[in-house]
Amino acid sequence: MDSLLFLIIYTILAFLIGALPFSVWIGLAATGEDIRQYGDHNPGATNVLRAGSRVGFLLAMALDISKGALLVGLAYQVWDIQDWRIIPITLAPVAGHAFSPFLGGQGGKALATAFGVWIGLTIWSLSLPALGFLIIWRLVVRPPGWALLLTLGCLALVIAIWFADPVFMIILALQSLILLYKERTDLQQRPSLCFL
Repeated sequence: MDSLLFLIIYTILAFLIGALPFSVWIGLAATGEDIRQYGDHNPGATNVLRAGSRVGFLLAMALDISKGALLVGLAYQVWDIQDWRIIPITLAPVAGHAFSPFLGGQGGKALATAFGVWIGLTIWSLSLPALGFLIIWRLVVRPPGWALLLTLGCLALVIAIWFADPVFMIILALQSLILLYKERTDLQQRPSLCFL
């Protein structure tokens, strides 16, 4: 198969897998309710928890992370696609989750799926710092969109210092556009410190 055709098909497959609304389906199965009626009305794992299912939350979170990690990890770690061709593959599951055609284009915030992408790319060497930065900033600043913005800035520094990989920097920049777009309501609010 032609390598460009393979890249296109693989990227489409990554988008479709990313678009699978596991949290909505699991929430419906676990609680009998549409989880988008809860909290921020987001079709994500946190609203499965808000709807009352801890097991459903853990399963939905694991699947949302996995759909970002699976095809990216295969492409990057197994098939050694480590140049510019990995960029559309890494963006596809995040875009799929954020703008799911299965939900009429109204997907989730895609943070867990983006986290999964970095697991696929770096195993734990960037995903663990990402999780650490996010936890720290969530404890320091609100609303959550500002914590995400600060986390992304920290990750850019980590990539620049330790990885020095322009492909990773492009992936982070393009992912950030999607993630911050989904957090645009939070980012329109003034940030404040959680402990004041």
